[in-house]
Amino acid sequence: MNLEVNPERKAKYDALLARGISPPYRFDTTSRIGSVIEAYNNIKPEESTGVNVSVAGTIVAERTHGKLKFLDIEDRDSKIQTYFRIDELGERYSDLENFDLGDVIGVKGEVVKTKRGELSVLVKDYNLLAKCLLPLPNLREQLNIETKYRQRYLDLKTSKETRETFVKRARAISAMREHLDREGFIEVEIPLLQPVYGGAAAKPFTTHSNALDSELFLSISPELYLKRLIVGGMEKVYTITKNFRNEDIDTTHNPEFTMMECYQAYADLYDMMRLTENVASFMAQKVNGKTKVEYQGQTIDFTPPFKRLSMEEAVKQHTDFDISCYSKEDLEKFVEREQLEVKGEINYPNVVFSIFDKHVGDKLVQPTFIHDYPVEISPLTRKHRTKPGWVERFELYVNKTEMANAYSELNDPFDQKERFEKQQEMKKQLGDEAHPMDEDFVVALMYGLPPTGGLGIGIDRLNMILTDSPSIKDVILFPQMKTK
Repeated sequence: MNLEVNPERKAKYDALLARGISPPYRFDTTSRIGSVIEAYNNIKPEESTGVNVSVAGTIVAERTHGKLKFLDIEDRDSKIQTYFRIDELGERYSDLENFDLGDVIGVKGEVVKTKRGELSVLVKDYNLLAKCLLPLPNLREQLNIETKYRQRYLDLKTSKETRETFVKRARAISAMREHLDREGFIEVEIPLLQPVYGGAAAKPFTTHSNALDSELFLSISPELYLKRLIVGGMEKVYTITKNFRNEDIDTTHNPEFTMMECYQAYADLYDMMRLTENVASFMAQKVNGKTKVEYQGQTIDFTPPFKRLSMEEAVKQHTDFDISCYSKEDLEKFVEREQLEVKGEINYPNVVFSIFDKHVGDKLVQPTFIHDYPVEISPLTRKHRTKPGWVERFELYVNKTEMANAYSELNDPFDQKERFEKQQEMKKQLGDEAHPMDEDFVVALMYGLPPTGGLGIGIDRLNMILTDSPSIKDVILFPQMKTK
């Protein structure tokens, strides 16, 4: 990364300063560029409006014709031509020689349309608002990936598409809040520094509190704190928060990511399915104006209802494996033959999950609820009401990726304690992904957790689809990167 100022640009800046031209503390604008274009784009060539505006933006193009200087300036949304005449500006006209692409300027002048039909601002006064002291990359070419993610400010400064992606992200999160608020949920906050991590199968980040002289963990999930609030009688709660998981980085994983989790008393798995459908479709409508979204050359349809398959049905539908005769010995031979990695003991539900994980997930493109998961990999989930060995859990898959996770929540303190103990027995196999014993959470359950449905939605992954972004790094302003 170049820390040296460009000498030519520095000399221009010094020349402006010597003339008493320096960035002011503030600049009053009367309009955004887009609203000027919307209001006056239909005027005729060579027509003057008599309307004076004050707008600001970054210089993205420059042209000189005789005693006329043209600068295209761009704000967050739009671009407009500004032009400068020597007879209008007098000696101040010569100062324009010291302006460069990337400089931020404010202009005041009349809205007109040129002979060539270009809507413009005929400048009567201008201010330098910020000098760009390093040359911009070629604006006709895309930034390389390293620069795009490491220097997001440069990506945003040179790419309207990137700016629009993050405007859409903000709009999507606002829509999520709007829908949940309308459904009667209350937004709450949970601690990000926790004495016991939990709520997901993930390796935590560890830190130390000097004041408490104790080990703390960055939150991997808000789940256990939100369920404590349901015990306390809050009934419908949600949080939009950062999760931290000390795991791999790829196109769908970042160690720090944004999650929405919500919990509803007196609800179950199927209520969470309906909530998920409605939230996702509402967000798509708010962001793109429709529930069908174009993503990387294919249409993703968020129109409810979404497809629903049990894990067993998904395996039967998308593979040729037949494990209907599933004695212990047959399953062990099958696992060895197919080189499956089975979490926990080798039994029918765990083997079905292993097949699904290896062979089915990457076949699910349209929004699909996969429900019924093995009990051993779902330590916080209520046992299935009709299927022994399974729990009432779903994951929503979109474009081959898990997008949401939901349960009929486990509310039996004795069963919960037993599940935590089972996780400790599996710690050699699961490592740091084994759920630790959380005694306070078990105590909370003893005060009575009503039947509850819980849901988590990965905001970054969902925004990848809504903004047609191929990598999770494209929807996180400052993704984690290796140190150069």
